[in-house]
Amino acid sequence: MSATSDRNELIVTALWEAKPGEEDAIAEILKSFLPKAQKEAWVKTFEIHRSSTRPQQFLFYEVFRSEAGFTDHQQTEHFKSLIQGQALPRLARREREQYRYL
Repeated sequence: MSATSDRNELIVTALWEAKPGEEDAIAEILKSFLPKAQKEAWVKTFEIHRSSTRPQQFLFYEVFRSEAGFTDHQQTEHFKSLIQGQALPRLARREREQYRYL
């Protein structure tokens, strides 16, 4: 464990696959969402990547200061409007995993 990590932190990864034809719409939604998520007080790291070989796939890597922070993240207006309201209906697949430091 690095000097800057805390055993209470929660690491979340997500893999999204856009429905055919929705790839660019998802990318635009995420470009709007990302800076808002990165400014949340309980977020330590929040990155979103788009596959260079499969442009319909997006990979999220998120580190929250605690599990409660992850819960609070999902209650923000930008999560509810951009992710739940706009992005999720455009997905063919969404997988999430939660991790802890060893």
